[in-house]
This record gives sequence, structure tokens and C-alpha cells, in this order.
Amino acid sequence: MEEEALLSIGAFARRARLSHKALRLYDRHGLLPPDHVDAVTGYRYYREGRLAAARLIVRLRGLDMPLADVGAVLAAPAPEAARLVAEYWDGVERRHAAQRELAAHLRIHLLGDEGSTDMYEIQEREVPQQLVLTEQRHITPEELPDWIPAALGRLAPVAEAHGGFFGDPFVVYHGEVNEDSDGPVELCVPVDPARAGRLPAASRTEPAHTQAYTRLTKAQTAYPQILSAYDAVYAWAQREARTTTAAPREVYFVDWSEIGPADPACDIAVPLAD
Repeated sequence: MEEEALLSIGAFARRARLSHKALRLYDRHGLLPPDHVDAVTGYRYYREGRLAAARLIVRLRGLDMPLADVGAVLAAPAPEAARLVAEYWDGVERRHAAQRELAAHLRIHLLGDEGSTDMYEIQEREVPQQLVLTEQRHITPEELPDWIPAALGRLAPVAEAHGGFFGDPFVVYHGEVNEDSDGPVELCVPVDPARAGRLPAASRTEPAHTQAYTRLTKAQTAYPQILSAYDAVYAWAQREARTTTAAPREVYFVDWSEIGPADPACDIAVPLAD
């Protein structure tokens, strides 16, 4: 390999806008190894054509992308690399949205009810009697995000085979789900009331009732900040001298996989006495 056809580490570092320390780090991680190391002096040399990869690393690190993810982008063909960058940034935005809502949750927690009044709008609505397919389970907060779509995936085909959905699915919390309590939690899928007694899955009738509810974005549903919404609905009921009559629930009215962090995702609702 002709030494004069290569750039010294100093020249390469200046043109790539990287420090010597960064180049050595990227070498150790297999991201940007030198093209030649002098056996006598240990000096490192790089081909000029490696500058594009070096500058891409600089930009990816500007996104705070971990080195392992940077390596995956460098190794992928252009369309796949672009997909990996988009996927990484989607994850960053989801984390930032969740952190923003966690900060709001902590603010409300520190201010008490005073903090919830400007964060959540509480409304009322009438809910008719519903026949619902159900699946119930004792569960931890960590298991809950996976169990809800899995349970819906089991009940949805049953509903579709027996007249389809007759309302939005909802999750009833018959007990608290936190570090010390595991529910139980019940997923409910409304179906055609004319099918009562002819369904191949557990079912029950949910009575008609008035609901107090507040609408959340997808980011606001992250645990523990979602608890602020429950607190806000109960605080509203107390201020309005309204009696709650049944377990709280989350009503899911959109396809969870198709929405972003800022999109409306579900309602936190509590049945009220008339």
C-alpha cells in the first residue's frame, strides 16, 4: 500500500472534523479502522475515500446514536441505512414525548389537584348497555403494554366472526396495577347484543352508565404519568360532588400501531351515578 496515497491521522482527522481520540474509539469498535498502520512507528493512515464514512459517523453521533447503531447504519445498503436512521429517530421522539409527559406528571404530583386543572379537560358522556367479550388477568405494569394488544388479538377474531365490533374496546381496572398490586385487569370488546348466549368466549353485559372521561395522547399513556389522568378524573368527580359507581377504564378508539406520540390514543373514564 503506497503511503503517499494515504492521509495521516492528523490530516484525516482535520478533514473529517474528528479528534484523534474519536478515531481511535471508532477503530476499537470496528467502525472506522485505519487502512494502514506503520509497523515501525504505529502511525495510522486512512484513504481519502474513507472521509464520507467518517463524516457520516459525525452526523449520526450528532443524533446521539449509540455506536452499535452507527455500525449497523454503516454496514447497510443505502435504503436500509435510511430506514435504520428513521427507526432510530422515531424511537428518540417517542422517548422524548414520554419524558415530557413524565415531567408534566411530576409537576401535577407536586402541585396536587391544582396542577391537573390546566392539564386535563374532563367531559361527560352517556354509554349504552353493551354485551362484551372479556379476558381477565392479574398483571404487572411491565406486562400490561404487551398483554393489552395480545388479548385484543385473541378476542378481535371472535368479534369479527360474530357481527364485528359494536363499540370501542376498553380495559377495566378492577384493582390497581402498580409495583404493589396486580389488578386484576379486564379487556372488553363490545359485540352484537343479539349474539348473547351464542359466543365461543367469555362474555358479560356492561350496564348503561354516565362516564366522566379525559382524552390522552399516546405519549400521555406511559406509566406512571398516565396515573395523573386518573387522579384528574377522580378529583373532578369530587369537586363536582359526583359519585363514582364502578371501576375505572381505558377506552381505545384508534389503531395503536398507526398513531404517533402526539396523536389522541385513549380515554381515561370512570362511571358515575346518575
